[in-house]
Amino acid sequence: MRPCAEKFKWHATPLQIWSARCTGGATRRRHTSDAGPFQYHDSVNAPARPAMPFLIFILRALFVLLLLAKAAYAQSLPPAVELALKRAQIPLSSVAGYVQDVDGGRPHLAHNAEQAMNPASTMKLLTTYAALELLGPAYTWKTEAYAAGKLESGVLQGSLILKGYGDPKLTLENFWLLLRRLRALGLRDIRGDLVLDRSYFEAAEYDPAKFDAEPLRAYNVGPDALLLNFKAVRFQFVPDADRKAVTVIPEPKPAGLEFAAAVRASDGACGDWRAGIKADFQSNGGSAKASFAGSMPASCGERYWNASLLAQPNYVYGVFRQLWEESGGTLSGGWKDGAVPADAKLLATSASASNAELVRDINKFSNNVMARQLFLTLGAEVLKLPGRSDRSAQVVQSWLAEKKLDFPELVMENGAGLSRQERISAEHMGKLLLEAWRSAVMPELMSSLPLVAYDGTMRRRLRFESIAGQAHIKTGSLSDARTLAGYVLDNRGQRHVVVLFINHANAAAAQPAQDALLQWVYQRGGGRRN
Repeated sequence: MRPCAEKFKWHATPLQIWSARCTGGATRRRHTSDAGPFQYHDSVNAPARPAMPFLIFILRALFVLLLLAKAAYAQSLPPAVELALKRAQIPLSSVAGYVQDVDGGRPHLAHNAEQAMNPASTMKLLTTYAALELLGPAYTWKTEAYAAGKLESGVLQGSLILKGYGDPKLTLENFWLLLRRLRALGLRDIRGDLVLDRSYFEAAEYDPAKFDAEPLRAYNVGPDALLLNFKAVRFQFVPDADRKAVTVIPEPKPAGLEFAAAVRASDGACGDWRAGIKADFQSNGGSAKASFAGSMPASCGERYWNASLLAQPNYVYGVFRQLWEESGGTLSGGWKDGAVPADAKLLATSASASNAELVRDINKFSNNVMARQLFLTLGAEVLKLPGRSDRSAQVVQSWLAEKKLDFPELVMENGAGLSRQERISAEHMGKLLLEAWRSAVMPELMSSLPLVAYDGTMRRRLRFESIAGQAHIKTGSLSDARTLAGYVLDNRGQRHVVVLFINHANAAAAQPAQDALLQWVYQRGGGRRN
């Protein structure tokens, strides 16, 4: 053992210098380097040196200050955003934001980023991204028509069965093509009922008035395995300035709907075209009445008013009867729910557009019922069980776990964002988008988002700003929430993930703050404060 070695006390510093002191007044220094072993030198007469613990304290203090400075930078919102929020009387505690380069690194912005927030319709990003990966961009839905009985000389001695598989966009046109195919096959008279097989999704009670007490609004339509035309009637208003009259056309006009209209065409600027129209909707689910009176400015041109007036099976039956009779067919019975029997004969199949195309519709136009259909399809297709919300949420959580994404605060009620319960943090939405950027389905997902100033829900925003056409942004809107999430290509060619959640009673006034954040990211590359 070297002299005094048992009394050495080593103190590490960034300079890798150790000092020790032993009894007898002699001081020995120990040096280390990559070049060789330790060497000891007597330094009895060496001049006094500052104590190393003090230097360590200084270095540690500087390190802590550096960390605090970085944290403060990452957590504070840009001044223009804070000013817009102040004008809207929205406290910073009701706001969560996250900005990060898609190439990684630390976030440029992380304000309340770990706080669970209501994401509104930006939740569709999680649903559609999961669907693109789990189902595939080319996945399609089908709707089948079966004969339950003998078909001879154009007469079906039995019922016609329609089986749905959750097609999110079985439009009136596609349904008409399916029925036209049946007519082309020779089917004319159905001497039985129209049977609806909706078993692909588990039957569940659905109250369209639960969310906001507006049960006839088209955005409140619930999911169904045999959803047809979004279960909506579109009333088209066509003004004629010369006749001072407005023609109102319901499309479709299902059996069970009574309709009347007496609307005048008035002079003047358009403004709120519905303000002078009195609409009266009455519905008991099985039948409905719709009437319009009053006036609208002729300068408004053609306008549309959508309403959901019939219960799901009554709507399908009513539209089927309308189109079938228009094509020259007859239906003797009514409708009923039921499953396809084993001996039924498949007559025709309608295929939907691809998953990638439908995801585009969902995100561009924030279609709630389509998102719900897609969400339930995840559970039905992956688990091979009737679609149910909790099963689909389980599928999404498992998919996230496979990607090593742990979102403990995540709550998915319907996958559409039209919910008071759904939750996710801004940070985790941002990390989801970062993961999507590295995914093989990134092109399909990104192109489905509204292009700022050009289409979808962003078509009228930032139209004359330099960011126009440089960002793909999904928006969300509830009475107490305004949200956005997506990608911004800044003025230096760097792409960023951007998330901003605002949950507050004054959220409706938050658009200037949202726009300010998008422009800040674009103009400053997300990297400078002013």
